[in-house]
Amino acid sequence: MSDTNPESKTSIQVIERMMRLLDALADHTDPVSLKELAQRTDLHSSTAHRILNDMVMCRLVDRSDPGTYRLGMRLLELGNLVKARLPVREAAMPPMRELHRQTGQTVNLSVHQGDEIVYIERAYSERSGMQVVRAIGGRAPLHLTSVGKLFLAAEEATRVRAYATRTDLSGHTQNSITDLAKLERELSFVRQQSCARDNEELELGMRCIAAGIYDDTGRLIAGLSLSAPTDRLQDAWLKQLRVTRRSKSRVRLAITWNSPTSPTVTRRRIAKTERNGKSRIRRETNPAFFLTASLDANDA
Repeated sequence: MSDTNPESKTSIQVIERMMRLLDALADHTDPVSLKELAQRTDLHSSTAHRILNDMVMCRLVDRSDPGTYRLGMRLLELGNLVKARLPVREAAMPPMRELHRQTGQTVNLSVHQGDEIVYIERAYSERSGMQVVRAIGGRAPLHLTSVGKLFLAAEEATRVRAYATRTDLSGHTQNSITDLAKLERELSFVRQQSCARDNEELELGMRCIAAGIYDDTGRLIAGLSLSAPTDRLQDAWLKQLRVTRRSKSRVRLAITWNSPTSPTVTRRRIAKTERNGKSRIRRETNPAFFLTASLDANDA
């Protein structure tokens, strides 16, 4: 039975208007005036003012100067709680830090949401020499990003075409793929190579390569990408991105996410000793994540 309670409908309307105001504030790095917020959200100034005042009281919005507003610190606190409770993030951080240590470049962890990817974690340092364009929590179109292409490549052709229709394959740079036939060829390459690339398609001056993180059923659930200035990105890093290292020996690590509700699984890690050309494997239990590793000293 539908809810015809007028108070319930009013509450839902207030929440919807509140979200419109928060989205409008999120589009600006500087404080925004009440007049502009009202215009951008199609709200009457008095309505916007009343809702903003309530959000200021809850610390969801800060009043910067009289009549101007910006997102509040309470959102940061809540966002950090959400980030901390994402199990895939916790499991992926150690290999992300290791990959950053090896390459000196920015490593991103992203998930799929709607027609976009969402950046949920990053390993980087000032030494990378690259300005971080997309902050944690930031979004980007699937077809313009290396991780996004991984997710599109995992979809059926009809769903890719539906995505192209919805988004019109809008581009950000002259390198952006804005043609469906070209995108389909790109996704075919992604499927063959089990990796994806962004060749200055989202931001000029920055290239990315990505590999996927899969659950125990083989479903793609997240992606790791390595970002670097265009003239610095090395194809050899792709092997490291797949958490693969070449030295005198070669180590392959396959990263798999396992649902926290499923039985405890095993994580295998390399022991830094070799016997008869093969590695010794040390097993540890981890209820959420496991790494499988093989090392062959004869495979230079």
